[in-house]
Amino acid sequence: MILARELVAAPANVVDPIVLAETAEAIANEFGLELQILEREDCEKLGMGAFLGVAKASDLPPKFIHLTYRPAGTPRRKVAIVGKGLTFDSGGLNIKGPGSGVEMMKTDMGGAAATLGAAKVIGQIKPDVEVHFISAVTENMISGRAMRPGDILTASNGKTIEVNNTDAEGRLTLADALVFAEKLGVDAIVDLATLTGACVVALGDDMGGLWSEDEAIATQLTQAAELSGEKLWRMPMEDKYFDGLKSVVADMKNTGPRAGGAITAALFLKQFVKETPWAHLDIAGPVWKDKENGYNNPGATGFPVRTLVNWVLG
Repeated sequence: MILARELVAAPANVVDPIVLAETAEAIANEFGLELQILEREDCEKLGMGAFLGVAKASDLPPKFIHLTYRPAGTPRRKVAIVGKGLTFDSGGLNIKGPGSGVEMMKTDMGGAAATLGAAKVIGQIKPDVEVHFISAVTENMISGRAMRPGDILTASNGKTIEVNNTDAEGRLTLADALVFAEKLGVDAIVDLATLTGACVVALGDDMGGLWSEDEAIATQLTQAAELSGEKLWRMPMEDKYFDGLKSVVADMKNTGPRAGGAITAALFLKQFVKETPWAHLDIAGPVWKDKENGYNNPGATGFPVRTLVNWVLG
């Protein structure tokens, strides 16, 4: 919890993609986890055009983190936790304007922070479950190399994406991370991301949204959250809403209409998981607490490290 809070609270000039990769390396060395860091060239070979499209504008190198905990014996099950890792989000060429909270976009790696926090716990308690901790880490910046509105990106599963808003970048990084996770042959995948302001509008600052079409994993996560005291609320996967993401020049756009924005974001991610039971957590609200909202202890919360650990153990 402390590690996740420190990572989220740190400014973007302190915690950048390189530092997150070094943090993963420190966890691996201390607790005996396996570590794979994919550099830009490695991601290019795997066809991660969605992730690398976001990363193009930054002067800092992207880092694709894959930490693995393997139990001593035969694992009871194998799972993957995929955390969004935008160490700073300017919005790209669809730059965030006044009142957008751009000064707080250091928190846009809250999913990756919680993923690393969970890895540190799992490495210490050593359950009989194999766990893969994954994050496609980069900044979303502005430069002459930046992806443009109207560009078409090709993800690592071959799906093409029309970029109609460069500020909907987290789902692009998650797309390639989810494809990578499923290829590992795991029994279940959970992704977590500070993904949409729409989820904050729907659920406020105290709870995260949960999307899944798999009843078992939805129930497991709900029970894990109840046990941890972290609030999740299950949201609908309304397939009809995917119509808002349809493109005339690609398989899909990266954003849909304003209405139901958190739902269409989940439906976008669904396109990158074929068969594995999967759940999506939108943690944009509870990842940070503002003093102005009446909280006695404002700042980064470490949400939802405890829920993730409980889910692995369940």
